[in-house]
Amino acid sequence: MAYPKIDIDGAVVAITGGARGIGKATAELFATKGATVCIGDLDADAAAESAAVIGGTGYGLDVTSKESFAEFIGAVLARHGRIDILVNNAGIMPLGDFIAENDATSRATLDVNVWGPIQGMRLALPHMIDRGSGHIVNVASMAGKLVVPGMAVYNASKFAAVGLSAAVREEYRDTGVSVSAILPSAVRTRLSSGVPLGHGMPTVDPEDVARAIVDSVRNRSAEITVPGYLAGWDLVNAAVPERLMRLGRKLIGDRRALTSIDHSVRGAYERAIEAQARKADK
Repeated sequence: MAYPKIDIDGAVVAITGGARGIGKATAELFATKGATVCIGDLDADAAAESAAVIGGTGYGLDVTSKESFAEFIGAVLARHGRIDILVNNAGIMPLGDFIAENDATSRATLDVNVWGPIQGMRLALPHMIDRGSGHIVNVASMAGKLVVPGMAVYNASKFAAVGLSAAVREEYRDTGVSVSAILPSAVRTRLSSGVPLGHGMPTVDPEDVARAIVDSVRNRSAEITVPGYLAGWDLVNAAVPERLMRLGRKLIGDRRALTSIDHSVRGAYERAIEAQARKADK
């Protein structure tokens, strides 16, 4: 269907996990196009700093807490009167052996990567539906299509995010509100810190993903892969025999999230995940 046009120049954009990485790059790009940008992040100070640079507003936000998310959405509405675009970007990516991963870490992964978008959409959709216009972007991952040893629960969370986005898009297709899922390959952010990238694995920068997010406001596509040529992955996965797929995986070293993690580089990010896990375990 044809959705009501949203003019980015003057649009009110709310971005979760916007203090760093993909979220920060997205906030900056929206701002350059004239949007009013509101950044929510677990690190409230970093959110405020990133927002100040682009003339936006930063807020503390824990996407796993419905109360915190409601406060964020409420604050944006109170300040600007509307939300035209919501970008559910916040996410965490633990790596390692599936059996060894503790329950708290797995629970935190699902809380942030699945419950975060669920809560964001449930809070923003009623407002957008009442206005007959709006756009929601859920930053998923190619890990929602392509399984990778060493990130089983992360894979599960992103498969869920892809399915969730498609289902909500279809359910509310006649309301004027669109939902797009963005599926990046490996991104050079702290989520992938300590893991060797490249060597046959498509790798992109946060700015590449930001461009896809901003462009989704125009094209309103259901799924957008970054890089774009990965859009054919479903057909490849269905057509290629498993033994050949395993050979290809071996050639690109798909087990590096199990065997090649540099914990001295990844340590700070792992500690941040541990802190999130302790909260989820309470």
